[in-house]
Amino acid sequence: MKRLILTLLAIGLAISAAAQKYNTIDKSIAVVGNELVTVSDLEGEVQMMRANGMSSDRTMRCEILENMMQSKLLLMQARLDSLNVNNDMVEAELQQRLAQVRTMLGGDEKVEEYFGKSMYRLRKDWKQQLEENSLIQQESQQIAKGIPDVTPYDVRRYMDTTDVANLPIVPIKYKLSQICVYPDREKAKMECKERLLNLRERITNGEKFATLARLYSEDEGSARKGGELGMASRDIFWPAFSDAAMSLKPGNISQIVETPDGFHIIQVIEKKGDMFNARHILLKPKYTDEDREKGFARLDSLRTAIDEGKISFELAARFFSQDPASRTNGGQMADPQTGSAYFEIDQMKPEDFAAVEHLEPGQMSQPITSRDNEGRDGNIVYKIVRLDKVVPAHTATFENDYTELLGDVRSQKQQDALDDFIKKKIGETYIIIDPMFGNCDFSRKEWVSKIRK
Repeated sequence: MKRLILTLLAIGLAISAAAQKYNTIDKSIAVVGNELVTVSDLEGEVQMMRANGMSSDRTMRCEILENMMQSKLLLMQARLDSLNVNNDMVEAELQQRLAQVRTMLGGDEKVEEYFGKSMYRLRKDWKQQLEENSLIQQESQQIAKGIPDVTPYDVRRYMDTTDVANLPIVPIKYKLSQICVYPDREKAKMECKERLLNLRERITNGEKFATLARLYSEDEGSARKGGELGMASRDIFWPAFSDAAMSLKPGNISQIVETPDGFHIIQVIEKKGDMFNARHILLKPKYTDEDREKGFARLDSLRTAIDEGKISFELAARFFSQDPASRTNGGQMADPQTGSAYFEIDQMKPEDFAAVEHLEPGQMSQPITSRDNEGRDGNIVYKIVRLDKVVPAHTATFENDYTELLGDVRSQKQQDALDDFIKKKIGETYIIIDPMFGNCDFSRKEWVSKIRK
């Protein structure tokens, strides 16, 4: 259970801007055993929320407070159970938070001004929060592990006791296979580099970097700003990009830098610590109609051979497909996130779905242009796609959707165990809630008796 954003709700009274500084107010608004929720805790989360562009209303604020107190109960138990902080996870999350906040607010000075604390103190406070989160997550996992294994009997009982209208709906799913060929990527990369070298030479000869970025850069977000990225932490960029930028002196232009997004030249505007503001021009390899025709002709030949029974689709995929992930499985595609062989519509590339939308199982598409899973946008790839199977949308059944139902039942049992733990702990723990939260409609009515009269 992650610590959620907490904000103060004063009944009939808004907290003034002056009260939103840590050194102005630091009183306890909730006591949970030997753990406190203070105004300073609160305001740090409020400001983090605002820095992320979020807002909260009265109802949300009560919900957040309730989650905060539940987290304190889990934290207390984690300490009683002598659980250890996952320091590697904490450090990684801390660096990610620092990078995000620095980038959003524009550097360390802006961060310190916004939060009213030094970077040293913010780092210390956030590290403590993340350490607590680590313990809370581990305690939640401990509670979940304590439930008995879910059996087919449990799933059957869930099916029998749940109204049909409330059973999960399994969306339509597709099982696909593919044979892929790539255009001549090395040739396209060389041509891309040549275009970028030409732009670099024009800049060194006096043309403005920003002007050429507006005209030629394929990063639409920064191109309209003359290629400028804004002051940001190096951690949010691809490592090769950050390394190149950090090695430059302001005003200098990098050599060509390759990342999964394409090829860049970079001009650093300003550097502060491990942050920098830079301009860049991004170009991506281009492919011609000739590349497409060549790839399609090869796929057409394979498709004809498969149709005529000269070779099976699976064998053709193993010998001729250039996609390493699906080639070894006879062309069978798998979701890179889940490993599942079945895709929901929103998990498929739009081009792939358009190719198989009107096919019958067993039929192959004509050659299409699609993209692979590399980088943010993927690389151009030509392919034929076979529709292997369609599972229509339906209400989950024991016979066909046991795995999905098993997961639902397990999740419900884990949630029930967590709810039972929280309910028990509220009853036996010394808890006081400030009366300013007296009108909150908490989801657990047990909290109401803990509000100080």
